[in-house]
Amino acid sequence: MNQPVQDNQAQPQASFLRTVRAVAWSFVGIRKGSEYRKDLASVNPFHVIAVGLAGAALLVLALVALVNWVVAR
Repeated sequence: MNQPVQDNQAQPQASFLRTVRAVAWSFVGIRKGSEYRKDLASVNPFHVIAVGLAGAALLVLALVALVNWVVAR
């Protein structure tokens, strides 16, 4: 059977700032494949979810503020 080879070296966890940067690039949609693989191996999934939800909320709030500003003029 094919069993995955386990690497004895643990991947270092990415910092919260790196997670924020990775999620921000994901919102834009531009990402290098090598950077994506590094992030995939090191980011904490809970941080990604938290930053993604916060980023989506900020985006929605910014759009609502922009629409209110344009309509008020």
